[in-house]
Amino acid sequence: MPEDRKKGRHAEDEVAAFRRFNRLYTRFIGTLQEGLLDTPYSLSEARVLYELATRQQPLAKEIVQELGMDAGYLSRILSKFHEAGLLKRAASSQDGRQTTLGLTQKGRDAFRVLNTRSDRQAQSILGDLAPGPRRDLICSMRTIEEVLHPTVEAEGEAHAASFTLRPHRPGDMGWVVHREGALYAQEYGWDERFEALAARIVADFIDRFDPTCERCWIAEREGQSLQHNNQSLGHIFLVKHPEREGVAKLRLLLVEPSARGMGLGHALVAECVSFACEAGYRKITLWTQSILTAAHRIYQHAGFRLVHEEPHHSFGKDLVAQTWELDLR
Repeated sequence: MPEDRKKGRHAEDEVAAFRRFNRLYTRFIGTLQEGLLDTPYSLSEARVLYELATRQQPLAKEIVQELGMDAGYLSRILSKFHEAGLLKRAASSQDGRQTTLGLTQKGRDAFRVLNTRSDRQAQSILGDLAPGPRRDLICSMRTIEEVLHPTVEAEGEAHAASFTLRPHRPGDMGWVVHREGALYAQEYGWDERFEALAARIVADFIDRFDPTCERCWIAEREGQSLQHNNQSLGHIFLVKHPEREGVAKLRLLLVEPSARGMGLGHALVAECVSFACEAGYRKITLWTQSILTAAHRIYQHAGFRLVHEEPHHSFGKDLVAQTWELDLR
C-alpha cells in the first residue's frame, strides 16, 4: 500500500475512534436526554448554572469566554433563568455600564439539585468498577484533559505557552519562600507571618521528603535554567497528609504575574493530579482562602470541590479559609 494512502487510512481510523468515543460517552452519562439528570435543564443550561454558582458576580462576557458559547445563545438562557426566578442582576461596582450576574436562592437550590445528582451519578458509575479499572479510568480522563486543555485554553490567545516543569533542586526552596512572602504581601497585603508559614512548609518538605509519593515542581521558561537566570515562573508541592492515610495535600501553588495567561497554573495542578494517581492516592485536599478566586477557577477545572469554609484572622487580615478536595477513585 502506498505510504500516502496508508497515512490517510490511519487518519481515518483515528477520526472514527475519536467519534466512537464521543458517541459512547455522551450516551453513557445521559447528555442526549432532553433534561439533564431528570431536571428541566439542558446540558448547556446546566453548564451556565454551574458557572453562575461557582463564580463571584460574573459578567456575561466571562461566561461566554469560559464556555466558548455564542453570546446570543447565552443571553437567551439568562433571560429564561431570570423569568424563572433563578437569576438576579446588578450594576457592576467597577463599571456601572456592566451588569453582574448571580443566582437567587431558587437558583442556588436548582444548582444544588443538579450538583448532587451529578455527584451521585459519578459515584454510581465509579462504584461499579474494581479499584484497578477505576484508577485506570480516572488517570485516563486526566490524560485526556491534560492533552486537550492547552488547545482549548490557547483559543484566542496571541502567544503559546513556553515553559517546562522540573523537580526541585538545591537553591529552589529559598526562592520559593521569598516569592511566596513578597507576592502575597504585594497583592493582598499579608504580613511576614505568611512568609514564615511558607518557610515551615518547605522545611518540612525537605526534612520528610519521600520521593515515592511526594513532589515539588518548579516552572521555568523553555530553554532557560533557573541556575542561569535566577528566576522561576511558578511552583507547586504535593505531599502526604500527616493524619489521613491515602490522602495527599496540594500546597503552595504560585504563578508569577509575568507568567499568567499561559496556562501554567492549570499545568501545575494537572501535574499534581497525574502524579497522585500514579502514586496511588485516593484523594487530594488543599487549604486556600476565599479571596484567591483565580486559583479557585484552576481547582474547579481540575475537578476539586469546595467542602468547608471558616472565617479566621491570619497574616494581618480577616480571611475566610476554604478546604477543597478531589476524589481520585
